[in-house]
Amino acid sequence: MERLKILANNLTEKGYEVKIFQSGEEVSQYLNDKIDNTSVGFAGSMTIEKLGLYESLTKHNQVVWHHRIGQGQTSKQVRDNAINTKIYLTSANAVSLDGQIINIDATCNRVASIFYGHEKVYFIIGKNKIEKDYDSALYRARNIAGPKNAQRLGVKTPCAINADKCYDCKSPERICRGLSVLWSKPLLSNIEILLVNENLGY
Repeated sequence: MERLKILANNLTEKGYEVKIFQSGEEVSQYLNDKIDNTSVGFAGSMTIEKLGLYESLTKHNQVVWHHRIGQGQTSKQVRDNAINTKIYLTSANAVSLDGQIINIDATCNRVASIFYGHEKVYFIIGKNKIEKDYDSALYRARNIAGPKNAQRLGVKTPCAINADKCYDCKSPERICRGLSVLWSKPLLSNIEILLVNENLGY
């Protein structure tokens, strides 16, 4: 919990709105209270999946997520629609204790939405994503989160076999293609970071 408080203070100094929660259930309730009767886009995120946010927010919002593609739609159409929503929900592959937020992406729709275009962006970050410094956070994103996601997706990459490390491969199915680092809150953005005292996602 002490690490969450240190991180929250550092993120606040970087301009973000930050809240700490004890559980994913509390976060889900908070977001359902805050987000109502609007359009919501989701990043590809096992944290969002675990919290059941698609199922709960869909009851009172228009939710767009390429993990839930409707009949007659394509993945690209859904991703394009998500870019144009008012609210965007995402997580992070890693965050350093001093508040640098790291994401590695394949299509890069997620990192694009993080940086610009939505009225508000929410980050949901479990305590397992916190690392002591930037180098450790980058290592986590490349060698822990990336391989686990590759294995989950069943892509044909070296890292997907044992989910052990990044091999910097040249596979056409490689999922680590773009790196984003938020050193501080982007100008004109409205970003709220929800830190959770629970392990969430990869």
